[in-house]
Amino acid sequence: MKVEGFVASLKNAETIEGLFDILEKKGAPVIEFDGQKTLVVVEGDFEGTPFWTEINGKKANFALGDAMLNSASFPFKCKKPYTGGNAIFVSFENIETSEFLVAYKSETGAQIFYVKDGKAKKIDEEKYEELIDKMPEFKVKGFSEEQMDMMGAFFG
Repeated sequence: MKVEGFVASLKNAETIEGLFDILEKKGAPVIEFDGQKTLVVVEGDFEGTPFWTEINGKKANFALGDAMLNSASFPFKCKKPYTGGNAIFVSFENIETSEFLVAYKSETGAQIFYVKDGKAKKIDEEKYEELIDKMPEFKVKGFSEEQMDMMGAFFG
């Protein structure tokens, strides 16, 4: 699958639940793009209602930390006015944790997955609550000290 085609498919969502369904039909949260396994994170707003991704119960931007800077991010718009967000792609090569939970959430619902060794299985809210405290710390390779120093020099 190509990233462009995946991002374009998100525009067909007419509700948050529809967006989550499209993600699941495409294989999210773990999708293979051009032979590379990728974790898909989404965040945004649907007519004033926010949606986000949680990893092991924490919002993805906190769980990923500075690895967010090392990830590819693509904005997308949906059919309805004032809807859209960002699809963030994290290479599995950079994920140091072999098992974790991914939840696509909004104020109205959630789609939750248990990921182990790069394979995702859909679970319910009850199972999510049961597993959340049993998950190892989610770790992603961020930038090395040297890369951060170079960025600091670049950005001043």
